Amino acid sequence: MVVNLSQGHSLVSNWVAELRDTEIQKDRMRFRRNLERIGEVAAYEISKVLASQTIEVTTALGTATAEVLTEQPVLTTILRAGLPLHQGLLNYFDKADCAFVSAYRKHAADGSFEIALEYFSSPELEGRIVIVSDPMLATGASLVKTVQYIREEGEPGSIHIVAAIACSVGIEYVQRHIPDATIWCGAIDEELTAKGYIVPGLGDAGDLAFGAKIQS
Repeated sequence: MVVNLSQGHSLVSNWVAELRDTEIQKDRMRFRRNLERIGEVAAYEISKVLASQTIEVTTALGTATAEVLTEQPVLTTILRAGLPLHQGLLNYFDKADCAFVSAYRKHAADGSFEIALEYFSSPELEGRIVIVSDPMLATGASLVKTVQYIREEGEPGSIHIVAAIACSVGIEYVQRHIPDATIWCGAIDEELTAKGYIVPGLGDAGDLAFGAKIQS
């Protein structure tokens, strides 16, 4: 299943527009905060489909019943670009466990690249709700490889993927390889360049959030 958060939330559309705007992108704090906001909305929407249970809460004047999550998710993000989106999810799933993975495009001299995974830190994943955040779902290769790596550590009970902008090509790739995953995104673009970048997209989310890096 794919959920485009812009379709039902006008504020998400506003934040995506600001993420794309080359003038507004000059303000790194605002760029990070807009990614964080999308993560917060995604967390709220995801919470609606998670299992809950009824509890009793003692108040100053009596007893109230409330619905609370049956279990907390594991918030997994792809370093470094995913950190602001991850923070938005963590703001709402504030009792969640967290996992971190380093996945990046390792470029060859001919311009081709492979997805390199060099770091993974996580809690127990068997049977857990896993939410993976990455601001740009382009080819889908890094997300698929990340989930495959996660499954080597333990089979999650369910998988949710959160992206600020997703490309339809990447969505299709993820759906072929992880058919049981639910994808939540702020916007969907149709075009992907030969080098695997989303058009119109927004550029390099990691560089815009944290500064330019040395290419490897």
